[in-house]
Amino acid sequence: MIGIKKVTEDIFWIGGSDRRLERFENIFPIPEGVSYNSYYVADEKNVVFDTADVTVADQYIENLQEALSGKKLDYLVVLHMEPDHCALISRVASLYPDVTVVGSAKTFEFMGQFFPESAEYKKLEVKEGDTLSTGKHTFSFVAAPMVHWPEVLMAYDDMSKALFSADAFGTFGALDGGIFADEYDYDSDFLDSSRRYYSNIVGKYGMQVQAVLKKAAGLDIQMFLSLHGPVWRKDLSYLLEKYQKWSTWTPETDDILVVYGSLYGHTASAAEAVASKMREKTGKTVRVYDASGTDVSYLIGEVWKCAKVVIMCPTYNGGIYPPVEAFINDMIALGVQNRTFALAQNGTWAPVTAKLMSDKLALLKSINILEKTLTIKSALHAKDMVEVEAFAEAVAN
Repeated sequence: MIGIKKVTEDIFWIGGSDRRLERFENIFPIPEGVSYNSYYVADEKNVVFDTADVTVADQYIENLQEALSGKKLDYLVVLHMEPDHCALISRVASLYPDVTVVGSAKTFEFMGQFFPESAEYKKLEVKEGDTLSTGKHTFSFVAAPMVHWPEVLMAYDDMSKALFSADAFGTFGALDGGIFADEYDYDSDFLDSSRRYYSNIVGKYGMQVQAVLKKAAGLDIQMFLSLHGPVWRKDLSYLLEKYQKWSTWTPETDDILVVYGSLYGHTASAAEAVASKMREKTGKTVRVYDASGTDVSYLIGEVWKCAKVVIMCPTYNGGIYPPVEAFINDMIALGVQNRTFALAQNGTWAPVTAKLMSDKLALLKSINILEKTLTIKSALHAKDMVEVEAFAEAVAN
């Protein structure tokens, strides 16, 4: 069975990995690739959970047909209507015209917008608490609105104790032959990608994730089957702990993040000096990024990890340097909380960005903006190191 992976004796992964797509949602760089997971359950009635993205269409259809091997497809359960998972619904329905498509009321509303022909599908509308029995398996549906679309469902299988979790517990990253998280060094291979995936795509919806985590706590879950990334069958508490922190905006580490903008390198040099002093004074890991050269999604991932964020910005057209402003705007859009910010500014005749950045950051909840700021006039010199020292001291304390 080329391309098909066994999850349990009668649950199979039939998805595909894409290593050619440059940007997920045409926004987020994914040099690590991405997987699109779909699951087939062989039972008295055969069921498939979600389809896949158009970029892996040929591989997906080949896997689906091989898995069924001429058998009838009874149900297509649609947990999430985002196009990276729903793109092939119409194609599957045309191959298996007797299939019953299962989803929420909102699912079918969205389906009609993407696929007008879905008006003719055989449909089964379900909501939280409803069940679908396929023989040995009974799937109970759990509503997960705004994790991260309003129609999202999850499905809990009382036989395998698996939670088909839609986009929750997913990650960027193609699968390198294995489908289980324990087949990888997860911290090395997936953790940064998982954090970047969560913070940029789901991060805004922490309260909704918390609501789903509370529902999950009442279930005997032995596996997470997400729509992206590997299947979890061991150490689920590890991933749940990460989600608990991420969804409550709790820093994972005491690391310090330094993000700077620099036109000609002077603010960059100052950032390196500040980072060095902060490392000396705190003994903590300090991570330094150029806002112009780093995609903002990586910066957001680091914000979700680090407790303190230092932003160093030159004045540009009387305002905030655009790459730095884009970073701040993204934090506002994603509702960052529970962080300490320290601000530094540079300007040859009108350094004003500390106040401008502070006014923007004040829109965030439960944050601390240090009163102590650092001002650089054009370039950092030896005489400025006293102020650099005081700024680093303020961040350290």
